[in-house]
Amino acid sequence: MTSTVTVTVYSTPTCPDCRNLKAWLGRIGIAYAERDLTDQDVMDEAKRRFGVRVAPITVIGDWFTYGTFEDQKPRIEARLKEVGIWPI
Repeated sequence: MTSTVTVTVYSTPTCPDCRNLKAWLGRIGIAYAERDLTDQDVMDEAKRRFGVRVAPITVIGDWFTYGTFEDQKPRIEARLKEVGIWPI
């Protein structure tokens, strides 16, 4: 069964944690959509939806986390396993 859960990364072009997060997702084979927080509309959307305007924000389905890549990584791994899209 194919999962319909989507992964979205809110990031900025100059954010090292954003680059590390996206590179890691790519290495483990997780497709994701990207939202650029340097766009004011995207920034406003992030503030409205998540209560923060920091990068990166990782959204998996209706769940989200933010903070440094190293801080987010174990939470993201756990969530990907919960929704059944952790790489085999």
